[in-house]
Amino acid sequence: MRRALAVGASAVVLLLGVAAPGATAAAGAAGPQEPEQHSAGQRSPGQKIADALRRSPVYVDPSLATAVDGEQQRKLVDQIRQTRLPIRVVLVPLVEGDSWGGKPEQLAEVVHDRMGGGPSILLTLGDYSDDIAAQEWPSGAHQAFHAAAAVFFQDDMKGAGPARRLARAISIIKAGNGDEVYRKATAGLGSPKPGPDRAAGAGAGQGSPLIRVLSLVGGPLLLVAAAALLLRRRARLRDLSTPFALPRSVFAAAREADEAGLRERAGEEVVRLGEEARGAQGDPTAVTRALDAYAAAGTVLDRARGTADLAGVFALIAEGRAALSPAPAPTPAPVTLPLCFFHPLHGPAVRRIPWRPLGRREQLRVAACEVCLRAVRSRRAPEVLTDRLEGRPVPYFEVPAEDSLWAATGYGSLLSGDGDSLAARVQRGDFTRTLK
Repeated sequence: MRRALAVGASAVVLLLGVAAPGATAAAGAAGPQEPEQHSAGQRSPGQKIADALRRSPVYVDPSLATAVDGEQQRKLVDQIRQTRLPIRVVLVPLVEGDSWGGKPEQLAEVVHDRMGGGPSILLTLGDYSDDIAAQEWPSGAHQAFHAAAAVFFQDDMKGAGPARRLARAISIIKAGNGDEVYRKATAGLGSPKPGPDRAAGAGAGQGSPLIRVLSLVGGPLLLVAAAALLLRRRARLRDLSTPFALPRSVFAAAREADEAGLRERAGEEVVRLGEEARGAQGDPTAVTRALDAYAAAGTVLDRARGTADLAGVFALIAEGRAALSPAPAPTPAPVTLPLCFFHPLHGPAVRRIPWRPLGRREQLRVAACEVCLRAVRSRRAPEVLTDRLEGRPVPYFEVPAEDSLWAATGYGSLLSGDGDSLAARVQRGDFTRTLK
């Protein structure tokens, strides 16, 4: 779907650029706007980022510091300086309702304006969890837009972290051949596979002017229609919040919030899950599981005594949303991973890995997010959610299992399967049993 959307969107941009160049100019004449109003003397978010970029070409929001750590930031800075190009990296969470409306192009426009304009290339997070975007002034001078877009389609970049993706995009921008790299990366997307029937009729209308005209005109129109359909579907999916449609920025913001803010955000997500579950249609069993997760999340939220319990609310929400999004028939439902074992507020896990707790002989298979996966593989300690034991903070999984539902289940990583779930554990009283 994402590849079809990218191809369709490119056709839309091409057609709009040819048909209505005046409209684009008129839209830009108003200048970038930050929706939030700021009192006199208070810097806007865009101005704060612009000020930071005057000191370093790489700005990483504190909530994303675990995704691109200090060492990776320094390497990006060195790489940018070696290009001798006006490249800047701005990594901030993007979510609807923020100062840029959740749109990378709006963020780039605002920051570029706050920096006083002039030649510039801004790299930001894109619309998807594994995507980056680029805006360039003047447009097309270094083919930055396609340089960043090409990285999304390159096979060796699948599963790569944002630092590697940014480094690849910067290399392509320096080479100045982003358009060519993009064409190669997207070559064949949507192309029909050759078959006996097509081969037999290949020459039938090959020389017909009418066929050529229909192909030239109809092809882009079909792409436009497909892109519009996919955009509508994407908007609908965002509204429905499919299991891990919770954007990473939700978890990033939750991780940075104090306990009161985290509780408020958890309450909002519990309400949304309840609305989605009650309005869902389809497999009654899946809907029941989602409603059970909703009820369990409400129970935990009402009695939560700290961050560890509130993280459990998010784990139950993820479990409920996973139940609401089975794969379409006849495809079997995918195995959905829980939230990250080490720190649930990192968001969804990407893979299960073997891990042995320090000082123990037994080895566990736990679900880890990309950041923690990278830390474990490089023999570094991942960031771990803490709980309190005898008045002191400890990794939550060091609390005795009989005293903590989360230590017993690893927020879902240690469940046995076969109907075992966090919601079922809460329903049978495991959570209230651990409250003393």
